[in-house]
Amino acid sequence: MERPDFFSLKNSEKAKLPFTDLEYQRRLISLRTTMSENNLDMIILTSMHNIAYYTGFIYCSFGRPYGCVVTANKISTISANIDASQPWRRSHCDNVIFTDWKRDNFLKAITSIIGRDEPPKNIGIENDHVTLDVKEKLASIFIFSVFKDVSKDLMQLRMIKSAEEIEIIKNGARIADLGGEEIVKNIKVGESELEIAIAGRDRMEREIAKTYPNAEYMDTWVWFQSGLNTDGAHNPKTNRKLKSGDILSLNTFPMISGYYTALERTLFVDKIDDASLKAWEANVKVHKRGLELIKPGVKCSAICHELNELFAELGYLHYRTFGYGHSFGVLSHFYGREAGLELREDIDTVLEENMVISMEPMIMIPEGKLGAGGYREHDILVIGKDNAENITKFPFGPEHNIVKS
Repeated sequence: MERPDFFSLKNSEKAKLPFTDLEYQRRLISLRTTMSENNLDMIILTSMHNIAYYTGFIYCSFGRPYGCVVTANKISTISANIDASQPWRRSHCDNVIFTDWKRDNFLKAITSIIGRDEPPKNIGIENDHVTLDVKEKLASIFIFSVFKDVSKDLMQLRMIKSAEEIEIIKNGARIADLGGEEIVKNIKVGESELEIAIAGRDRMEREIAKTYPNAEYMDTWVWFQSGLNTDGAHNPKTNRKLKSGDILSLNTFPMISGYYTALERTLFVDKIDDASLKAWEANVKVHKRGLELIKPGVKCSAICHELNELFAELGYLHYRTFGYGHSFGVLSHFYGREAGLELREDIDTVLEENMVISMEPMIMIPEGKLGAGGYREHDILVIGKDNAENITKFPFGPEHNIVKS
């Protein structure tokens, strides 16, 4: 029996995607403009975030290569046979399926899309994502082509959000707040981080399904940390049981069609000591000032420098752990990152309308010192024409988040 190296399968009908046809066309036009400006004949996307951004399809690789080929007149996702027709249904474009019968059928699928009559002279790839193995194999079939990195150009395009993107981000922020509310309801001495996190995650997933009944539901999560476990912003939840006086870190992350939002708050169980209260109030003061500083026309680095000065005045700068905020969009803990829009000392990007960015100062006081633990607040802001809108509504600070068990 002769089995194909690749094929197409249109099983049933296209699914309802998170954005309109006009939105996907707008993105594709911008991408092709970038191709023209850089004299590129073709782009081969390999990252989850860029494939999702331009097609709507979020892949699950399980060790297999996935891609999307874009030329001046074609766009097609490339997926593994294990997913059958789901990538076609969830792609706002064509799809080619490669099989496992022979090694490197993924490459054959790429050449099937573009043909061999006019090999591309210049090919755009994502240097920050493509593996050395895949790049070497691409070079072996496109012998006379020149490869150029397009990752930073594509990041710049993603940094400015459309009205449709901002709508989905606002819904995500609202749902993150609901997850936070559910977590607070379940905080009590003796309950585990794990069980409290489950309650928050379940609330968010049900609300996502209610808001977006035609979506796929994947990757929504909660990090709920207590005590020593609050020292790292991305520490996973454990089975540790809460004690009276514990510092807590609440982190809810609803995922809607690849779009990530977040709510992060410091809390305490029942009571708080003086040293912890002083540290928490210092971080809250920096957070409030940071919210005031985020507005159009301001440099990311300038915000950092002013907040650093405030932390120094308060006596906590040496406890600061990471940047003050970052961009939001197609992003999760598995993929994405618009590194050109982060509140860091080495980022001079100027904030402009339709950017979306967080304010999230954090300090960490090591175990054994008074006030030990990690303190972090996190709000999301949408940059407007003249100001910024804070779309996070969950309250922060000691007057709200000392939770009686």
